[in-house]
Amino acid sequence: MHWTPRRERFRALLAGTECVNPGSVFDPLSARIAEDVGYRVGILAGSVASMAVLGAPDLIVLTLTEFAEQCLRIGRAGNLPLLVDADHGYGNALNVRRTVEELETAGVSALSIEDTELPQPFGAGGKARLVSIEEGVGKMKAALDARQDPSLVIAGRTSAAGMTGIGDAIARAVAYEKAGVDALFMVGIRSRDELAALRAEVTLPIILAHGGDALSDRDYLAGMGVRVRLQPHLPIQVAVQAVYATMKALHDGAPPAEIAGTAPDALMKQFRRDADYKAWAAAFLD
Repeated sequence: MHWTPRRERFRALLAGTECVNPGSVFDPLSARIAEDVGYRVGILAGSVASMAVLGAPDLIVLTLTEFAEQCLRIGRAGNLPLLVDADHGYGNALNVRRTVEELETAGVSALSIEDTELPQPFGAGGKARLVSIEEGVGKMKAALDARQDPSLVIAGRTSAAGMTGIGDAIARAVAYEKAGVDALFMVGIRSRDELAALRAEVTLPIILAHGGDALSDRDYLAGMGVRVRLQPHLPIQVAVQAVYATMKALHDGAPPAEIAGTAPDALMKQFRRDADYKAWAAAFLD
């Protein structure tokens, strides 16, 4: 696979003037659907990957190897640039290096490393905590040092805005920008005032996690340097509901012909890439 061209497309997006919503993907089929309907970038969240691969909650029980394998499956299914949530890098700064090596090899276009203390240590009582800014900077530098393809985007991520306040979030963003990351992935910013305060202190493109209705206007966000604005991860939630409803209806005795909402045959063939396989069979098997 040729990963660099899609990474360059993602970098061009960050260098541009638009703000886009990424398609939330979780497997090869969902990635193909996102690409076919016109998304310019896909995102694989850690929580979504944990559910798709393990059927588990977002508690950092998914391993790096499992995550990288799912990234590779998604990447080889098409040409959609893939932004991934690499959580805390699966450990300390040395683990971050390994994380970057594996995810770069798996073909992702961009990855974020966050400064949350993960997995939650004994005695935390379910309350998330942050590592120090100094440790966060060390992780960002390790990620950058491990990168071999300069087109791969490394984003410094922090949830400080919703945990310790916007002042701490800005301090961390400034520190990660100085460390050399390519973008800032901000979680927990909820108002235009908070976003403006951040924009006044940093120059890097911003990836914004949700932000609620106050931060949903993409034209406004674009003017504030936001290049990617996440939406809730609805595709996998809707898929779960559809599978549940179908399984239950069939189990309860509903005739298959009465099941509504099934994809038409033409759509299934499109997303399976039937035409490609038919052409390959004609070229190499006949």
